[in-house]
Amino acid sequence: MGRLLLLSLPATGAVIYRCKHCDTHLAYDTDIIARTFRCKNGKAYLFNRIVNVNVGTKEEDRMMTTGLHTVCDIFCVACGAILGWKYLVAFDKSQRYKEGKFILDRSTALAAAPGDATADHHHHHHHAPVASSDDEDDHM
Repeated sequence: MGRLLLLSLPATGAVIYRCKHCDTHLAYDTDIIARTFRCKNGKAYLFNRIVNVNVGTKEEDRMMTTGLHTVCDIFCVACGAILGWKYLVAFDKSQRYKEGKFILDRSTALAAAPGDATADHHHHHHHAPVASSDDEDDHM
């Protein structure tokens, strides 16, 4: 398949979410639409845009608290971990805003604050997590 082309998100001052397993960049916190979602592992965030993911080929209809949705799992392109899902179809008109958007399972992603040493990719510095995921939830 040739070389793996990973998109590295430029430092914009926004928090960058990374794959917990391999540190691959996934999304900016500025692309979060809602932090109020849940998945089987706990908290999940709805993102407008996520990079470095493969969208699975298996479409599934899942009954969720907000109704029936057709979704596909999303996987980290670097390590293959399941990170969440992409909404393809929302059957309820009030839920259509989710179509084409992504759910990131917060148990699979780390948030790196701006200026965190992970921004330089010469060698991976493994720090203790910068902020617990609860720190960001105060401003809803």
